[in-house]
Amino acid sequence: MHVHDLLQLDSLGLSLLWGEEALLGQEVVGVTATDLEEPGRFLGPGELVLSGLVWWAEGDAAKADRFVSALAEAGATALLAGEETHGRVPDALVAACRTHRVPIVAVPARTSFRAVTEAVYLRQWGDLSRRPTRLFALPENVRAELSRLVEDGAGPAELLDRACAHLGRVSCYLLTASGRTVARTPSAPELPARQASAAAARGGVWLRIEAEGSPYDAWQLHVPEPDAAPPRVLHEIADVLARCRDGQARRLAADRLAGQELVGVLEGIPAAPGPAAAAADTGSLEEALAVAGLPAGGPYRVLVATSGDALAEGLRHLENATYAVGRSVAVLHDDPENGSDAVERLRSVWPLLQQCGDPQAELLLGVGARTVGAEELRASLNQARFALTAADGAAAVREVEQLDTLAELWRAYRRRCGRSSRPGSWGRSETGCCARPWRSSSRTTAPGRARRRRSTCT
Repeated sequence: MHVHDLLQLDSLGLSLLWGEEALLGQEVVGVTATDLEEPGRFLGPGELVLSGLVWWAEGDAAKADRFVSALAEAGATALLAGEETHGRVPDALVAACRTHRVPIVAVPARTSFRAVTEAVYLRQWGDLSRRPTRLFALPENVRAELSRLVEDGAGPAELLDRACAHLGRVSCYLLTASGRTVARTPSAPELPARQASAAAARGGVWLRIEAEGSPYDAWQLHVPEPDAAPPRVLHEIADVLARCRDGQARRLAADRLAGQELVGVLEGIPAAPGPAAAAADTGSLEEALAVAGLPAGGPYRVLVATSGDALAEGLRHLENATYAVGRSVAVLHDDPENGSDAVERLRSVWPLLQQCGDPQAELLLGVGARTVGAEELRASLNQARFALTAADGAAAVREVEQLDTLAELWRAYRRRCGRSSRPGSWGRSETGCCARPWRSSSRTTAPGRARRRRSTCT
């Protein structure tokens, strides 16, 4: 299969925008669809790259150059650019392809990327390609079983196992964009997240599951051995998993709503309530904790991130963790008797999440102190927000306990308040936030003498 073979398929309606004859004669070994601005680590030599150009911004020639240079460095055979998003393929992108000697082909809005991918794989698989497209690659009994399992609400692990059972001992993984293993076949060895993330640059078959998701938790079907399964079979398995993912997305949305309601209760508790109000607030908080699936007793930690989707995916990397996630805040049941530090585990996967999102946007996380009971959760929320202001590119995950020097406290204070003041002028700023928004369990040393302070910061 070569690039110019695709151009001869009238059913696809592809148009060559630039490409020398020798380049069009390159062999195609696979297809990858991506709308990442810098997709290099997901590409392998000899692959066609399909892009809807969602990442493109008018007038930003440098962005087009970065995208195409990543394709050239990975050894991509051609770029197939969709016209639907912008109405046409930008001239700057064509110029970048000419500079880096990457053939570029326009895909009309009427042609789906699925049709292009199917055309490539059908051509590659000889006899399979001559089967009428209305026939299914999966056996009838397998398709019937999978449909029944989906209707019964089966999870992805069961579906992947049953879908691949007739293929023999094939290693197949269902991974998220951040490298988390959602499911794997019985013969597939364990694949740690970091190794899975690196594997995306090394080859094999990668097939995105076309379903609702974020850049951090989008599902991908991965088969390390390219010849282990017919592509049409994998596409049909992906369709089944997409139906499963849609069902999961609805359940996750309900969980996020319960998590946000818990956060709303936390934010609504007065800073210094009287005894009667405190009892009422504690009761509503315990009810919200129960609805969100958290135990009534601590210890807890509150986490605040610049992206709630990234935070939710990061927490899913923690095995056997109990938590509730809202829009950008999470409450984690953080029992040290579990034998592992949840925050350290989050810190280790945070770089994997950073690779998935917009490289221009900072992905940061602030962590409040561990609390004994529910009544201290609001203090942990304030601490987490304060720690978030101290996080930066050098330390993307910040715990409030790490702000143990006057310089670190002052830096976080200035970021949160958004203005400059003289060191030593502690107190309430124009924004109403206090330089020390928590009551520390350890003494904080300031010039002069050590003392404890309780803030009334809201």
